[in-house]
Amino acid sequence: MIMIFDSTNFQSEVLESELPVLVDFFAAWCGPCRMMAPLVEKMAEKYEGKMKIGKLDVEDSMDIAQKYRVMNIPTFIFFKNGEAVETHVGGMSAAELEAKIQQYMA
Repeated sequence: MIMIFDSTNFQSEVLESELPVLVDFFAAWCGPCRMMAPLVEKMAEKYEGKMKIGKLDVEDSMDIAQKYRVMNIPTFIFFKNGEAVETHVGGMSAAELEAKIQQYMA
């Protein structure tokens, strides 16, 4: 299940997570974000219980987007033990996304 991250749950769900976390920084009006959405949802289902995968709307949570210097969307940031460990800007193929997820699996 894909999670929705925002300013109210980012600390507890991402930074304090026992599992690695992938945050998809997006906006509703972003074409490439919409293209990546089904892929991100598929990965969230596939890796449920092994990695938290969710979306964060940059317009609703600008404070978090600014903190992690998200200038372009989609931006994917992998978190492990409360730290941002990798940032990928732009779309990617299913194989690329899956390879990145597997690098950070618990």
